[in-house]
Amino acid sequence: MIQIKNMKKSYGKNDVVLSVSSIHVNAGERIALTGPSGSGKSTLLHMIGGLVEPTEGEVIVNDIAVYNQSMTARDAFRMENIGYIFQDFHLLPSLTARENVQLVLNGKDAPISEWFERVGLQQKEHAYPHELSRGQQQRVAFIRALIHRPAIVLADEPTGSLDVKTANTMMELLVQICEEEKLTLLAVTHDEQLAEKFPKRWTMYELNQCLAEEI
Repeated sequence: MIQIKNMKKSYGKNDVVLSVSSIHVNAGERIALTGPSGSGKSTLLHMIGGLVEPTEGEVIVNDIAVYNQSMTARDAFRMENIGYIFQDFHLLPSLTARENVQLVLNGKDAPISEWFERVGLQQKEHAYPHELSRGQQQRVAFIRALIHRPAIVLADEPTGSLDVKTANTMMELLVQICEEEKLTLLAVTHDEQLAEKFPKRWTMYELNQCLAEEI
């Protein structure tokens, strides 16, 4: 599903922020990625998703070398295969919850109402983001990322702006849906309790050789 080989990211000759020798993720795995701020968690996620090009090495997703593609092909690949969930939701304020979800479907049919019911928002399809709580906004973001059943879901601190109780509920819901849909999930979190909800966990100290060299 996901393979990384000898990947590095640097922003200058002596400024290597990420150095990963090898990663392999099987289809359907659900993995929490933990580590302190600045350890490269989000950078790694964005490189897997085709958003940040590595300085060296390969990122292979579904047998496709992501960064050997043109920008246009990479964008199309990401739209088809990757579901992103961000900490700040990125809902468009001028659109209803349903309209925000419809944006990613590009005219394709999907059981939108069923998904709203699935996450407990059956009465909120036509509400605007400012009419929703932060937990409800994140549920809409979940639907938007998952409704087209992407092969891979990348979640970057998806509960970081929520209170503790809501964060626990949201993370449990995300893991549950990805398990039911057999989606591969990589989620960045700095919260140890949230990481325990995943069947598998990686720390950046295990993956990032730059950090290992500092110890």
